[in-house]
Amino acid sequence: MKFTIMTLFPEMFEPIKHSIIERASQNKLIDINFVNIRDFSKDKHKHVDDTPYGGGAGMVIKPDVVYDAYKSIDSKNAKVIHLSPKGKVLNQEKVKELSREEHLILLCGHYEGIDQRVLDEIVSEEISIGDYVLTGGELPAMVLVDSVSRYVEGVLSKDSILEESFSNNLLEYPQYTRPEIFKGKKVPEVLISGNHQKINEWRKEQSLITTYLKRPDILKKDQKSLAQNLLNKERS
Repeated sequence: MKFTIMTLFPEMFEPIKHSIIERASQNKLIDINFVNIRDFSKDKHKHVDDTPYGGGAGMVIKPDVVYDAYKSIDSKNAKVIHLSPKGKVLNQEKVKELSREEHLILLCGHYEGIDQRVLDEIVSEEISIGDYVLTGGELPAMVLVDSVSRYVEGVLSKDSILEESFSNNLLEYPQYTRPEIFKGKKVPEVLISGNHQKINEWRKEQSLITTYLKRPDILKKDQKSLAQNLLNKERS
């Protein structure tokens, strides 16, 4: 899968050049490229923005600069995403959907935003990572690259993806490792029992309880009732 990131600050993307994403890049499972919008400025001082028509605070990125940056990319079969607080909030279903794309072009805004005319011309979809405002689209772009890359075949094992939070509309169950006793707290007995059927049942129950306690808004009514019964049983 290919990602092309249009940004004024490519140096901000150092964090996604490590760990799982780094290995995926080295194994050619994903390909991440950067286009510096500032390189397409027609100004000798490399200005890319100007004051907004109608007045107001801040500066707006000019449409011609963004468009020229976009035209430098081979956009065949590409989906252009503008990272913006105006977009639909990213969730796991959207992540899975995007992971099936061949090429994602991620446009990162900055300052007071980008001239609407070029957004209307090139953008396929706007995506937000939450109902809050950041200084630019670079952090959201990193979130999107990381979350989508995990669903590209070969980046992670299939078991890892199937059992993680939101994969079944539930949060993931608690995880434990050695030492068996820490601060007087012992690993749940079922996990060291060797009974895989019981372990799977426990994990499903714990996912339901965890979701009920932390994100009850994503549960159906019957799931909430079942989770409450399991929780009462656990506490008795």
